[in-house]
Amino acid sequence: MSLLPHLILYLTLFTVAVTRETLRPRFYSETCPEAESIVRREMKKAMIKEARSVASVMRFQFHDCFVNGCDASLLLDDTPNMLGEKLSLSNIDSLRSFEVVDDIKEALEKACPATVSCADIVIMAARDAVALTGGPDWEVKLGRRDSLTASQKDSDDIMPSPRANATFLIDLFERFNLSVKDMVALSGSHSIGQGRCFSIMFRLYNQSGSGKPDPALEPSYRKKLDKLCPLGGDENVTGDLDATPQVFDNQYFKDLVSGRGFLNSDQTLYTNRVTREYVKMFSEDQDEFFRAFEEGMVKLGDLQSGRPGEIRFNCRVVNRRPIDVLLVS
Repeated sequence: MSLLPHLILYLTLFTVAVTRETLRPRFYSETCPEAESIVRREMKKAMIKEARSVASVMRFQFHDCFVNGCDASLLLDDTPNMLGEKLSLSNIDSLRSFEVVDDIKEALEKACPATVSCADIVIMAARDAVALTGGPDWEVKLGRRDSLTASQKDSDDIMPSPRANATFLIDLFERFNLSVKDMVALSGSHSIGQGRCFSIMFRLYNQSGSGKPDPALEPSYRKKLDKLCPLGGDENVTGDLDATPQVFDNQYFKDLVSGRGFLNSDQTLYTNRVTREYVKMFSEDQDEFFRAFEEGMVKLGDLQSGRPGEIRFNCRVVNRRPIDVLLVS
């Protein structure tokens, strides 16, 4: 049988793949009209099963979009020829609930096979995590394609650590045309969820190599964390990121004002004079925080790499493309 039809198909798919995506609301209104309702339904199921899971899924958007754009590269498992992003320094033993995205993808494939990208699932699921926990609900732009590869090195080179300070974060976000206000508002994603003791041990016992705790920690809160995360204890134990870890609200910023930020990268937003004004603003005006957070998430979702892409059948693995079939036939 002639290989020409297969080559034509491959070249057609490749041409589509390299075209930079034009994102727009209601992208699947004709091809998969129930897509957004399916994602929200599955997120509700995940939340009922484990409340923390939706906060975990929400963080995928930041960890995915900052590394070569919003292309679901974060979701790819390692292969013999590729070290992906799941085991990068900022993600290993930290990111979780990938199975929630698997369940969403399975439901979408049943309803609309080979139609909705994993990259768009991440964006929709992050929005739904916020809305389902009491935060704002907004219209998302869709139409992304899924990356054909992932890079642990790229993630290590870009993603900040829990030790990052406000100055570093300002510079990092500026690289992606995100303002100081955007950065502080997006840090409010820590309004829900938990963090590991591993991420705060240096704050409790050796801040900046001093052998002492972070002086910015409110004393009674520090004692609470000392009990939760003792020296020599299990560093995988988790603590709440704010006082209302299952409700998306502005309590996170109120906690920063009172010296009760869990992560160094959180508390530094109040100790830094440039970011402090936004922390105070959001702590006093929840509606303003919600507006800024929504705007920041939309901007974050606009980040694209312009690299070739596809619609994965399984979010954890790259599809076998037509050229692969030809090479092994």
